[in-house]
Amino acid sequence: MADEEKAPEGAAKESGLYITFNPGERLGVPEPASKVLTYETAEERFSYEATAAHLPVYSNAGRMQAQMFSLSFVKLTGGEPDVSRPVTFCYNGGPGCASVPVDFGGIGPFRVATDGVEHLSYPIEAEQNEHSLLRLSDLVFLDAPGTGFSVVAQDADPKKIFGIDGDADAFCRAIMEWLDSHGRWGSPVYLFGESYGTVRNSVLMRVLGENNVKVAGVTMLSSIFDWVQTLPGEDLYYLGMMPTYAATAQYFGKAGQDVDEDAWFDEAMAWNEDVLAPALLKGDRLGAEKEAEVASEMARFIGLPADEIRRAHLRIGLDEFRRGILADEGKVCGRLDMRFSSAAPLATQDSAEWFAGEDAADDAVESSWVTAFRRFLRQELGYRNPAVYLNSNYEGVGTSWTWEHAEPGTMEKVSAPNVSFDIAVALKRNPTMKVAFLGGRYDAATTWWNTVHDVSCLYLPDEFKGRIEFHRYGCGHMAYVDEPTLAALYEDMKAFYTKQ
Repeated sequence: MADEEKAPEGAAKESGLYITFNPGERLGVPEPASKVLTYETAEERFSYEATAAHLPVYSNAGRMQAQMFSLSFVKLTGGEPDVSRPVTFCYNGGPGCASVPVDFGGIGPFRVATDGVEHLSYPIEAEQNEHSLLRLSDLVFLDAPGTGFSVVAQDADPKKIFGIDGDADAFCRAIMEWLDSHGRWGSPVYLFGESYGTVRNSVLMRVLGENNVKVAGVTMLSSIFDWVQTLPGEDLYYLGMMPTYAATAQYFGKAGQDVDEDAWFDEAMAWNEDVLAPALLKGDRLGAEKEAEVASEMARFIGLPADEIRRAHLRIGLDEFRRGILADEGKVCGRLDMRFSSAAPLATQDSAEWFAGEDAADDAVESSWVTAFRRFLRQELGYRNPAVYLNSNYEGVGTSWTWEHAEPGTMEKVSAPNVSFDIAVALKRNPTMKVAFLGGRYDAATTWWNTVHDVSCLYLPDEFKGRIEFHRYGCGHMAYVDEPTLAALYEDMKAFYTKQ
């Protein structure tokens, strides 16, 4: 987190960072708003304070870089926070997405009830979430700079923030500011990231440690670590997709009938590694006869014709599968959660880039979450921000993203990073840290096989593996959409937080 600027007089230094310079400067953001509320289930009842506020992000020299919007939920005991209680910093990914989905979609104290794989309609109601992680930890939902209500300072260089390393740097500074302003130094610090948020987690868990913030635990929901799998023609991509295709084909009755869902997925995972992987590695040396044999076996798993699979040389892309699996019904399936479906686009709507962004799984829930979130801010907290809430700002943030990353241990910047190396470094420096990897069978955005593969390639010692756990669910990318999964996730997190 080096910064060559000199610190101005009057700047206060905390863990190597000047973070309290000119606290009155707010870049025009509204004043904080808070309210004491009551959380109640059949098992417990307690008061908590909800606060909407911005966290200033300063450079080492005390110059304002950004104001990050936060929505905090802090349990009160005797009217005061319990400083011994964990605090979990939560966020979504993108890059370019705000934190509303993980908050009002899943783990916050309020949640919009879902309806299986159906699109939500009016009335949009946020009900108390009996599976909220607020029962286990105080929660701070953070919007990355350029998303939600978070703003970048006018004279700051967005290129220093919109990138893997700059993003982690900004979050580190914001987290330290929250701990300082709330008097929570010493509270166990946890991280909860979804999607690109797991890339952020991987780097942030290392960077926080380098700035003397001891991380107790990290939850990786719907992970992606090795960026190579996103590059055109990479076999890691096709291997990641295959078990997810198999799960989806079974869900729609195209394969694996009368087989337990987990058993079917395990069988697909094993076949993927034992048969498909070596076949892809051989390329045309596999031979036409063997290729046809593997294609026939693959067809049994993923529900597409063997001839189609063979013509693609065993490499079925996501668009092809989404268009093909329900073609006889005139539908296409989702991407974030392949169980969702919608009417197929017109034949003239043949743009692959456009189709990739069309997702029934997103359309079904996203706007309802944002509506409930905005209503909570305005009606419950009395917080009003005249700015447009940028729940998704990929055009402004993601398209400007710097993918170069300084890989720890190599002293090199690479444009297709593998941030699992950051996880390994953070664990070796802090072997008391816990990490939970969560994912779903129907997630085609961040596939489960790749998560398992990437972590296995770290060759972590057994004592570290004892601090790591994997939980796979019958859901898609946004696990909390599925209410049975949300209940299971809560129980797994309850054990995770209490694990010594």
